[in-house]
Amino acid sequence: MVLGLPGFVELCHVISAGMVTCPGLPGPEATPHLTREASREVHAPGTEFVIHAVRMVGNTGTCLDSRFHRYPDGGDLAGLPLEALADLPALVVRTAGSGRRAVTVDDLGGLVVAGCAVLLHTGVDAAFGTPDHAVDAPSLAGDAARELPDRGAALVGIDAVNTDEVTERGERPAHTVLLRAGIPIVEHLTGLGRVPGTGARSTAAPPRFAGFGTFPVRAYARLPD
Repeated sequence: MVLGLPGFVELCHVISAGMVTCPGLPGPEATPHLTREASREVHAPGTEFVIHAVRMVGNTGTCLDSRFHRYPDGGDLAGLPLEALADLPALVVRTAGSGRRAVTVDDLGGLVVAGCAVLLHTGVDAAFGTPDHAVDAPSLAGDAARELPDRGAALVGIDAVNTDEVTERGERPAHTVLLRAGIPIVEHLTGLGRVPGTGARSTAAPPRFAGFGTFPVRAYARLPD
């Protein structure tokens, strides 16, 4: 059961210790820096706190890529303006149930993407955390990726493990084209089936972390009235 305020939809997975986001990347480790028992020794009776330390890679859970993730001279997370991340018009492009792996330029059709968070609903988020999540996962085709900057997309998100098809050659056309244009990428979204094709507003904002290219976000959609 998804809890939240009326009119809002969570678009991010819950982060928990040990979870697997991407095969081959370590899961997050959470350890107590200050336990409640230890805090009682320095606070008034009945007053206690807990502080945790976390060790994790940037690509944990639902995460956002900035230009710095791909390009050493690109802007990092701290340099992303809020207007590039928050309260964007959401345009949901659906291929869920089609059986196709690639979101192509034909799926974009005549959609108006200028200024929008283009969110790709493939339906594979239902397998998140299972061995099947990254097997033949859907992705954004190179032709569609090349169209989006020219058509003015503000942000691109997908509910799959990677915006690009992972190949042995290691090519990443979607990351290369989108991040070169300064378009943030959000991966591992969820809940897009509850968001209408148009009319909602999308937010996916990471901490202002200097020198980092990617980090988890609290992503959500605000539904139209």
